Amino acid sequence: MTTVQPEAVTLAATLSRETLRFMYERMALIRAFEERVKALMEAGTPFGVAHFYVGEEAVAVGVCAALRPDDWIASTHRGHGHCIAKGVDVRPMMAELYGKATGTNRGKGGSMHITDVRVGMLGVNPIVGAGAPHAVGAALSAKRRGTDQVAVSFFGDGAANIGAVHESMNLAAVWNVPCIFVCENNGYAQSTPTEYSTAGEIWRRAAGYGLPGELVDGQDVFAVYDAAVRAVDRARSGGGPMLIEARTYRYYGHSYGDDPHRYRLEEEERDALSRDCLARFRAQVVGSGQLSEETLAEIDARVAAGIDEAVAFAEAGAMPAPEEVATQVFA
Repeated sequence: MTTVQPEAVTLAATLSRETLRFMYERMALIRAFEERVKALMEAGTPFGVAHFYVGEEAVAVGVCAALRPDDWIASTHRGHGHCIAKGVDVRPMMAELYGKATGTNRGKGGSMHITDVRVGMLGVNPIVGAGAPHAVGAALSAKRRGTDQVAVSFFGDGAANIGAVHESMNLAAVWNVPCIFVCENNGYAQSTPTEYSTAGEIWRRAAGYGLPGELVDGQDVFAVYDAAVRAVDRARSGGGPMLIEARTYRYYGHSYGDDPHRYRLEEEERDALSRDCLARFRAQVVGSGQLSEETLAEIDARVAAGIDEAVAFAEAGAMPAPEEVATQVFA
C-alpha cells in the first residue's frame, strides 16, 4: 500500500490538448452550474435543498476523465459535480431542480436524485454512504457479464465511517470486482471536523481489506487523474478494487443556508482558496504553453452560454401532470 503525490507538471505535459480542454471545461461547467443554482436560490427560486460542489471540482473531473462512457459512477448528496463530470446534460439537470417534467427524473427527484444511466450515472444519493453498494453491484454485473467496465463509488469523509461503505469494500475485495472507492475528504462531515470523528487516515483503511490505498491532493486535477488512471487500469485488467482518498475542500456550507463560519475559520478558507483547482490548472497549462488564455476564455464563454441555455430550458418546461404522481413507481 502506497501514498503517492505525483509531479503534476510532469503528468500534465504528457496529456493531449483534448484531454486538457475536457478537464477545464468540465471543472468550469461544474462551478458555473453550482454558482448559478446558488444565485437562483438566493433570488428565491424554490429549488428545495442543494449541496454545492464548488471547490471540489478536480476530484470528480480527475476521476471521470479516466473513465469510459460505459463505466459507472455512484454519487452522494453533493452530486451535481459528479453528474456533470460523467456527462449528464446540464439542461435536464437544471430542469430537475425546477421540478419540471423535462428534468432528468421528470421533476420527481430534485437535487439529490439526479440520475442518467445512459451515461453511467447511477444516481445522486441522499443517504450517506448508500451509493457504495450500488457501485459494487454494477461492478459485479460487469464481472458476471464478462465486460471490462468499472464502477466508481464517491463518498465523503463522514460516509467513510458508515457501515455500508465498509461492507461494500469488504464484498468488493472478497468478490474481486472492478470497483474503485473514492473518498472526497473535505474536512467536515456536515459541521464535524474529520479529526473529531475519524480515527487514523482514511486511505490506510484499505489495508484492512487487502486493497491498495492512495492519498492524493484533491485540489490538483492531475494528481487525481494520475491515481484514477492507475486504479481504473488495475480494475479493468482484473486486479480488483482500490481506495483513493482525495483531500479537498468545499467553499460553501454543507448545504444552502448553512453558515460554515459557525465551525471553521476564515484563515482556513483563505488557505483553501489559494489552492483553487481551476486557478492552479490555468496557471499550469498556460505557463507550459499547452493551452492559451484565448482557448480558456473561449471555453469560459461556451460554459456561460450553456448555463444560460440550461436555465432557459428549465424555465420553459412544463410542470409534471397530476397523474404523473402514480407513474414510474414500484407500488
